[in-house]
Amino acid sequence: MAIDMEVYEKIRYLHEQEGLSQRGIAKQLGISRNTVKKYFDGSHVPWQRQGISGRYPTVSTKDVIDFITSCFEADNTENIKKQKHTAKRIYTRLVEEKGFTGGESTVRRLVAELKDKPSKAFIPLEYDPGEAVQIDWGEATVYMQGKKMKIHLWCMRECYSADIFCKAFYRPNQESFLEGQVSGFEFFSGIPQRVIFDNARVAVKEGFGIHAKVQDQYAAFAAHYAFKTEFCNIASGHEKGLVEGLVGWARRNIFVPIPRVDTIEELNNELLRRCRKYRDHRIVDRQQSVGTMAKIAAESMIPLPKYRFDPSKSLLARVDDFATVRFDHNKYSVPIHYVGKEVTVKGFGNHVKIIYQNRELACYPRCYERGQTQYQLTHYLELIEQRPRSAYNAKPVKATLSSELMEIGKRLSGPREMVKLLKLYANYGEKKILVALSGLSGQEISIQQIEAQLLAIESPLPLHTELDIKVEAHRLNKYDDLLKRRAAM
Repeated sequence: MAIDMEVYEKIRYLHEQEGLSQRGIAKQLGISRNTVKKYFDGSHVPWQRQGISGRYPTVSTKDVIDFITSCFEADNTENIKKQKHTAKRIYTRLVEEKGFTGGESTVRRLVAELKDKPSKAFIPLEYDPGEAVQIDWGEATVYMQGKKMKIHLWCMRECYSADIFCKAFYRPNQESFLEGQVSGFEFFSGIPQRVIFDNARVAVKEGFGIHAKVQDQYAAFAAHYAFKTEFCNIASGHEKGLVEGLVGWARRNIFVPIPRVDTIEELNNELLRRCRKYRDHRIVDRQQSVGTMAKIAAESMIPLPKYRFDPSKSLLARVDDFATVRFDHNKYSVPIHYVGKEVTVKGFGNHVKIIYQNRELACYPRCYERGQTQYQLTHYLELIEQRPRSAYNAKPVKATLSSELMEIGKRLSGPREMVKLLKLYANYGEKKILVALSGLSGQEISIQQIEAQLLAIESPLPLHTELDIKVEAHRLNKYDDLLKRRAAM
């Protein structure tokens, strides 16, 4: 037990000055012999804490410890080195999923004890508003349309406010590198004086650090946005520690558990939402929130130029006889009326646009495989209608329709009916057609039946909840006038 200074003084005096035994001191002072034994020879002092009891707080129940352990096990199962639970993420999940009422420090201590890993030391940095941003690439794993895949995470952080911007790309190529910075500048509402990053090949021609020579296109990009490039030394992540921390934060807080999305656009919308939400956060030891400081930084930044830099990889290509153009080892379709014409193909990080005389003909998700062709059925409908017998074997049809809808088409009375089904697909989409088909019974199916069902789905009859027919009130006094006239006759 802990004792006060007066009791400690008496124990020491009776032992050293009067030579009493432990039993005699305990009897005279009326305290436990164990307490006397602990303090009488001066090996322990009451003002110095001797350690902890080893018992966990009441909120650190077995269920909490089991949940933390399950998070570690999930990380081991996924086996993604840089995308694992942190103490912060575990605490957030405990609050949201288990109704945990304890403090974050309790969870941090438990996680540290279970991991038993040494802590790292960092040097604090300070920047002026709008002085610099740090940029870097990271990797993360997602499930896209149920398929597990790796995406590249573009990260950008304003150094004064620690404001963040993240965007996902299929590949870390030059198009993505430039597009990420343009999007980041627009998100921060200005351009910093310096951009700090490592010696990426998409920006550096040769050398490293202060000896790096910038790629020609990136030199033009930096000139247009009027910022200075600052390259880090090799294996010197501490020179851009803010964005290094952002890469890890994004993986641990946004990509744990692993997101499940249908498209990369859906993922980027979620990333943008989380970046905006982060502006409500206030970093420890700072007086203002990230969003408030970001507004201060924006006032000191270089204004965005009127011309938005085109980050795409652009080329001219001639449309072949099959109404497709080649770009980056793959082909993309355009409307058949542009066969033989020269069009501009713009390859961005995640999508490809095809343009003719400032008119956008088509836009596709960018394919990074080789030898693939992407079709849009509407580009070929007019030609298929002229040659209906091709409807069952046309590549644009097979690449677009599901096997289920193809089987429905084969049950129709002939190729011309199949062409009508393709038109319905273009107008309504496959989901509505399948819903319409579910309302039909029997083996015989006709286009008229499908159209009737689609009409009911698309334009249901209005239900009148109030009487909307106007009826004039009866004027009975007219009958009185008539009776008076007959009586007078």
